[in-house]
Amino acid sequence: MTTLSAGDEAPLFTLNAPDGQTYDLVEALQAGPVLAAFLKTTCGTCDLLFPYLNRFIEAYGEEGWHLWAISQDGPDRSRDYARRHEARFPVLVDGPGWPVSQGYDPPATPTLFLIAPDGRVEEISAGFSKDDINGISRRLAAHLGRPPLTVAEADDGRPSFRPG
Repeated sequence: MTTLSAGDEAPLFTLNAPDGQTYDLVEALQAGPVLAAFLKTTCGTCDLLFPYLNRFIEAYGEEGWHLWAISQDGPDRSRDYARRHEARFPVLVDGPGWPVSQGYDPPATPTLFLIAPDGRVEEISAGFSKDDINGISRRLAAHLGRPPLTVAEADDGRPSFRPG
């Protein structure tokens, strides 16, 4: 398997949240871009990223785009993780054998994929990088026709980069 690159067509998928609600990428892209964050509940770098994911929702609301975490753990762990981090977006559970993760082949957890409404991968960020997070914020703002906001402040007391 090869990790996707910017410009590649994003593999389509349908996943469930721990509560059983279904999320379909084709439907979501009709509303706008999708930011998919692949994570594991035991990943310290994922813990570092999580507040910044919530900040995307705070910065841009929930209209015209979607943010989904895709957990490589089961429903119970994923639900507990979402609660612990006060997720403001759905945390979806990859199926047995991780078919969605296999399709995207993230090089690390966390890995972010910004998927444009045309279904192409627009930007990828592996690990934790404030520069990448703010770059994704700029691209998302352009899709939404809004001024870009800084999601990851340089001087917020957290490192600017950590590998996944």
